[in-house]
Amino acid sequence: MADKKLTVVISQAQGKNPAKRDLEESLAAALLMEPDVEVSLVPHLYDLSADHTGTLFLQALRGDLVVLSWLYPRANHWIMDRLGVRGREGIVLLKEEVDEEEEEAQKEKAPPFENPERQKSIPDRKIYSIDLKVSSNTDDYLTEIKRIASDTQVQTFQLMDMIQQSPRPAQIEKYLKPLDIIQGQKNNTAKAEVPQLEPTKRRWYPVIDYGLCTNCMECIDFCLFGVYGVDQGGQILVEEQDSCKKGCPACSRVCPENAIIFPGHKTPGIAGADGEVAGLKIDLSKLFGAPDALEMAARERDVELVAEGRDAVGMSIGIPQRTKISKETSDELDDLIDSLDALDL
Repeated sequence: MADKKLTVVISQAQGKNPAKRDLEESLAAALLMEPDVEVSLVPHLYDLSADHTGTLFLQALRGDLVVLSWLYPRANHWIMDRLGVRGREGIVLLKEEVDEEEEEAQKEKAPPFENPERQKSIPDRKIYSIDLKVSSNTDDYLTEIKRIASDTQVQTFQLMDMIQQSPRPAQIEKYLKPLDIIQGQKNNTAKAEVPQLEPTKRRWYPVIDYGLCTNCMECIDFCLFGVYGVDQGGQILVEEQDSCKKGCPACSRVCPENAIIFPGHKTPGIAGADGEVAGLKIDLSKLFGAPDALEMAARERDVELVAEGRDAVGMSIGIPQRTKISKETSDELDDLIDSLDALDL
């Protein structure tokens, strides 16, 4: 039976942070009362494997989709894309505040590179990525979801009506009972009494932002652990994600377009933040006297090579030779110097 309902997915936080669980529960409870919304709950997106029932559930969804997660929206969108849940990026108004200068700088940037062949495979629907770190107020998210619902005219289907074979309805019906799941987790209720999500393990792997990636292949030249590969059309991809070394973001520092995201990294620019901060490849705490991004990447790679019993290679393999500083980078350096000059030391 057809119905005009917007599907909203809440992706749970890693761990058992009570404040995060409370926000997830409040959102689930409030959204269940909304007549124009169908809400479900899945584990943390970054930890989902290709054969996890949560992944199969997401792949079964049709029409426009709102995903609330504890991730930067850019990371959220491209993790979903990697999981095979694709769509155009929907405009979200609820996001971190940026100053006017940064907003103008974003508008002036050149449009992102788009692989024409890849664009043909993206379905005609929108995926709205909302960062749960933006606010602790449930009403802020409800207001934004209601706005999106009112703007969304795509006709969808009741989830259990459209799911037929893979995955079987009995496998994933639990994903449609978010409040029961959260309350069961909080109260340690016996497994037989409440729906239980299939467990996940913490993962670490690069996520490619294909809206920025120019297919320059610098990442595959740099990585010596077999993480990257190319598809039949010659497009770079993360082929062996479990070969990535936990905690190492070196290839992200090498990428000239900041198209490689490690959602679990502490540095916003590497974790998928937008804005000027996304261009910074070294932690601000290490600016003074620190090596540049390429040197730091080479050191991080050497640590992992030695840990495997291999020889360190330093800057001798896979390090691009860049002799020109972009205007944007030059402007950032000028701004940094001006800020330092203004300090009253």
